[in-house]
Amino acid sequence: MPAVKKTALLVTSAALLTMSTTAPAWADGKPGGENKPKPPAKMSTVGGAKLGEPGTQVSLKAGAPVLPKDLSARSWMVSDAETGEVLASHNSHWRLPPASTLKMLFADTVLPKFPKTQKHKVELSDLAGIGAGSSMVGVKENETYTVHDLWLGVFLRSGNDAVHVLSAMNGGVPETVKNMQSHAEELQALDTHVISPDGYDEKGQVSSAYDLTLFARSGLQKKDFREYCSTATAKFPGETKKVKKGKDKGKKKRESFEIQNTNRLLTGDVGLDAYKGIAGVKNGSTTNAGNTFTGVAERNGKVLLVTVMNPDSGEQHAVYKETERLLDWGFKASGKVDPVGELVAPKGAGTGSGKGAPGAGKSGSDSAKNVAHASGKESGGVGVALAVAGGVLALIAAGWFVISRRMPLPDLVRRKSRR
Repeated sequence: MPAVKKTALLVTSAALLTMSTTAPAWADGKPGGENKPKPPAKMSTVGGAKLGEPGTQVSLKAGAPVLPKDLSARSWMVSDAETGEVLASHNSHWRLPPASTLKMLFADTVLPKFPKTQKHKVELSDLAGIGAGSSMVGVKENETYTVHDLWLGVFLRSGNDAVHVLSAMNGGVPETVKNMQSHAEELQALDTHVISPDGYDEKGQVSSAYDLTLFARSGLQKKDFREYCSTATAKFPGETKKVKKGKDKGKKKRESFEIQNTNRLLTGDVGLDAYKGIAGVKNGSTTNAGNTFTGVAERNGKVLLVTVMNPDSGEQHAVYKETERLLDWGFKASGKVDPVGELVAPKGAGTGSGKGAPGAGKSGSDSAKNVAHASGKESGGVGVALAVAGGVLALIAAGWFVISRRMPLPDLVRRKSRR
């Protein structure tokens, strides 16, 4: 009888785990938790009905790991970059200030417009309108930069000065904002309202964990985007100055200085190790937004996207540590959860299933070959993650979708991760 009772208990537990759990964001069991801002009772249902409900959404099968307990973010989401399945979410459609994670949309919108070798001499007007206290890379008036330089400034230092220069090249800030909003709508990122191209705190400027994930997924289709978001350190052109000493005294010389990516899961920091297999994407921090982050990582051929918005635990590097916990959970939970939603395809993409999952086709086959070729040149987990995520997502850009939820990748890109 005891064995029978034990079996019955296990069956009951497994059945309960398969149910979607919903916990209000403010009911976290912590002192003062009831005073947290509350998400709307109903939010957008793009990607699935469950994603429009407040609280945590997850559907665990028997044997699935439980979600991390130490999560304080107002909103987060874990999704499979390959299939588009949302493995778990928490208020994923809550419209919140995005901070510099909005630069992913800026890059996805503007990056294709200018070749990286194009040069631009900065005028004073290019730097107009930059918000007080903005993060800057150090762009100077009357100096010439390549587009490649400027994008490194955007991704590594989250430089609002670089964003404004690129916006000026694109016809100005208002035109760029208009382009970004249009692109967000094309991606079906309908929680997003763009006011400034750099993510600076502005009244009414909002996005969501769901939308930020769509921006990352779309951006990762682009080779240059993948390069910039995964670069840890780079040289950035400095200011032209007259040499004061030595044989070149009196001559003008321009030196470079090193910049480091502010994505601490990529570079590591005191009290935080770099996450093995990480391949970007973008972090942000402002007064209204708190800390925000979207990251992509690969392990054993599985590529996950995680977005975390505004954790308030007070833990050092909270946005990165909560992302790390969700990535760890996602890799362990893969195949052991039922998806609670999906990352939808862009409006213009023809879909066979409405699922937004990549499929095969002529363009898809060509893209897969390109991935295999690229992965042979890259080294380490970062290269694998970029090749896998970028190559698979390139199929989405081609508009090829089938009913199958998953597309097998070439063995060449299925290398062992670094972790």
